[in-house]
Amino acid sequence: MLSSLAIRDVVLIERLDLAFGPGLTTLTGETGAGKSILLDSLGLALGQRAESGMVRAGQPQASVAAAFHPPTGHPAFDLLREQGIEPEDDLVLRRVVQADGRSRAFVNDQPVGVALLRRLGALLVEVQGQHDQVGLADPASHGGLLDAFGALEPRRGAAAEAWSAWRTATKRLAEARAAIAAAQREEEWLRHAVAELKDLAAEEGEEDRLATERQRLQQGERRAEAIATAIGELTPRDRRAASPARALREAARALERLPPPNEDAQPALVALAAAQDALAEAESALSRLLQEGGPDPRRLEVVEERLFALRAAARKHSVPVVELPALAADLRARLEALDAGSGRVAALERDEAAARRAYLAAGAALTEARREAATRLEKAVAKELPPLKLDRARLAIDIAAREESAWGADGQDRVAFLVSTNPGQTPGQLAKIASGGELSRLMLALKVVLARGSPVPTLVFDEVDSGIGGATAAAVGERLARVAERLQVLVVTHSPQVAARGAAHLRVAKQVKGGRAETRVETLPESERREELARMLAGERVTDAARAAAESLLADGR
Repeated sequence: MLSSLAIRDVVLIERLDLAFGPGLTTLTGETGAGKSILLDSLGLALGQRAESGMVRAGQPQASVAAAFHPPTGHPAFDLLREQGIEPEDDLVLRRVVQADGRSRAFVNDQPVGVALLRRLGALLVEVQGQHDQVGLADPASHGGLLDAFGALEPRRGAAAEAWSAWRTATKRLAEARAAIAAAQREEEWLRHAVAELKDLAAEEGEEDRLATERQRLQQGERRAEAIATAIGELTPRDRRAASPARALREAARALERLPPPNEDAQPALVALAAAQDALAEAESALSRLLQEGGPDPRRLEVVEERLFALRAAARKHSVPVVELPALAADLRARLEALDAGSGRVAALERDEAAARRAYLAAGAALTEARREAATRLEKAVAKELPPLKLDRARLAIDIAAREESAWGADGQDRVAFLVSTNPGQTPGQLAKIASGGELSRLMLALKVVLARGSPVPTLVFDEVDSGIGGATAAAVGERLARVAERLQVLVVTHSPQVAARGAAHLRVAKQVKGGRAETRVETLPESERREELARMLAGERVTDAARAAAESLLADGR
């Protein structure tokens, strides 16, 4: 409910702090005292349009802060969480309006957009005036109100669940059809790619293994070239060139032909013999190296062909080589899905049809229950109308089937509260058929019956008693009190019969202070309430008879 309202520099109000309690609070005062300023100030905090004219003359800005204490689980908390604002037990909506008409909005001192303030305000307060009714005058709210009156939440929940299941089945079917259509468009390429990758048969980690082997084979080729060069130096290909072995043999033979005594040549002959043996051993070792680690050109060619094939396929499909096995598996799955797609689509079509039938059944049950509840609601409202001087009026609840494109979680029909105010008149929309006073009283009658299911905890009635008096005004006051048993109700009234019903009574007055007019509001104690009611009954000159009548009204109100 609304717990407090703080107003600063709004039109004729310099500073005003009001506290509100549960039940019915009445606001009275002479015409022009500033009651409308209070409602306009509350409207600012609820996100209504801001104008520069609302700023008190001579001040740079005006501000209004409305504090609420919503019940546990109220939709306002969910809305705050959606916006990333962690809710607190108390909810403060604040609006600041600059003298140039620009405004800023805050929720619990966090800057927000005015649109969020307006959405929160619609969840917290409903204003019923002669010309600006919202809530009940909005046909979009009628279905929910009828369901709340008829306690149809279980049926509505079943319809919402069936709707969700149908939407899910429809989405799955659409996705499957889209996937098959896309696959069919590329079927030829898909089959070719699958066959190509199957023939390639890329293995996990194969690129790294091949690259390592290729490097080893390339190094082996360079090693063989070096060994062959070394052997070539020892055994020249040109037979006319002297080889080291031949040179050693010729040198030994020359020394052996020395005439005796040739003992001094023996060391040289021994060295030449050792050199020949070492050279022979070197040639033998080089030959073995060449045979054991020689190049394998064929293997290198095979390895390079495989490596280049893998990399070419990876470039073609724009993936790394390492992802080729996964790509092959994915393309196979897509091809298999295409081949098996018709069967899967048929199964999903059956699921979707079953879900649709379930939603149709749940919606039909909700519609039937709504028609029964509508009959009870029409009768309940009819009982409230005669005391409100609306004995010729009639509420008609129209439940019409919606187009399938407009079906939703709330069912398959459109609920509208229609009214006729004269016999023989075709029922029409509330705001178009009834006059201002009639419309306010019709709204009150509906609120009396629908108070139990109202999602908005605070109602504001602006001069709902306009143009009536006597027994009708008393009936209005009695019904406002009944609504206030379940909801917080604020009513601006000129009727003493209504004012006497309030659990709290606020008097709005205008006074001149320092040469400037100023609106003030005071909470009246019981003794002053009698005097205010007497003034409302008698006018400027309050008589004892008026006081006695006021006391009687207060006694009836208690």
